[in-house]
Amino acid sequence: MNNVDALRISGQRDDICEWVVTRFRELMEEDRIDDAICFADEWFEWMDPNNYESEETMFYDEQDLLTHYMSMEEDD
Repeated sequence: MNNVDALRISGQRDDICEWVVTRFRELMEEDRIDDAICFADEWFEWMDPNNYESEETMFYDEQDLLTHYMSMEEDD
């Protein structure tokens, strides 16, 4: 992975984290407490400031994945 990809992925993580916190707050403001709790349960790792930075992000290069898939089909 090059620096450009690392910066892009970091930016995407930041965007997701901001969206999660914003959405949770919206649900709370709408008095949709049960929905907010379920939402927070699903996205807990992204909301927890103690774990957010150490949480691993799994990603793939679409072209690499397609090439791998096609090579597996050829082996069959």
